[in-house]
Amino acid sequence: MVLMDTRRALVAFTPLLGAVSFPVAVPLVMKHLGIPAAVLTAMVLGSLWFVAMLRTSEMPSH
Repeated sequence: MVLMDTRRALVAFTPLLGAVSFPVAVPLVMKHLGIPAAVLTAMVLGSLWFVAMLRTSEMPSH
């Protein structure tokens, strides 16, 4: 029961975490480290977010 509640919370917060962390992290990295580091950060965060969204997706059964 607790595992199912945790899974549902993770599924609910994954889009929110990505949508908030991406626009916060990239400009901060750009300010402190420059544009190449910000592009790399965007690529890494975007890829990680995409994988997390796929791993936590709830697909309907057949």
